[in-house]
Amino acid sequence: MQQTLTLANGQQIPYQLELRPRRTVGLKITQQGLVVHAPRRIVVHQLNQILQEKSAWILNKLALREANTIDPVQWQDGEHLLFLGQDITLQVVEGKGRSTIQLSADQLIVSVKDISNHALVGKKAIQWFQQQAYEDFVRRVEIFATKLGVKPPPVALSNAQSRWGSCNSRGEVRLNWRLIQAPPQIINYVVCHELAHLKEMNHSAKFYAVLAQLFPDHAEAEKLLKQLSPQLHRL
Repeated sequence: MQQTLTLANGQQIPYQLELRPRRTVGLKITQQGLVVHAPRRIVVHQLNQILQEKSAWILNKLALREANTIDPVQWQDGEHLLFLGQDITLQVVEGKGRSTIQLSADQLIVSVKDISNHALVGKKAIQWFQQQAYEDFVRRVEIFATKLGVKPPPVALSNAQSRWGSCNSRGEVRLNWRLIQAPPQIINYVVCHELAHLKEMNHSAKFYAVLAQLFPDHAEAEKLLKQLSPQLHRL
């Protein structure tokens, strides 16, 4: 639910409040702003007091997010995109039939009847990225599941703004389609992270032992993913 924090100086900070079965208040800054995870039974004035105490941290992180904000993609000819960590260029050409899209070398070529219809170009491009993501992720999940010694789980795409992947109690893995822009080792890391939850549905020492066995360089990959995150969220 959307809430607003009013500081002592009158400044207002909007935030997304998510009530969860937890004992403490957690804060994180996403592309959309401040997100607060709080216990379901928390008292309003208690939550407000905690946020007031954390206001310096919140303002600092929001300022850093603003400084690192990257302009969204302009779906027009010549735009630079990322695919598997490589720079590709969007080429928009006029076509007479149905809209088509294909990757040729480092050119993502979109053919549409009206090249000024940027919304359609964007729709076709995102559909292409999502299709590539699904096929790529399923293959990686199969490879690393075999390495882990488990049956490859069902894979679905996620459109989450603040999570790169998840694995639920039914053993279903969801991966953010925007990851297809990242270098392969980053995708491998996220895949391995979620697969490790098939062994340990937590973030305990046992979980990280499983992850380290499956993907030894997970700490470095996680750091790189955080650095890349603003760029990946352009789409």
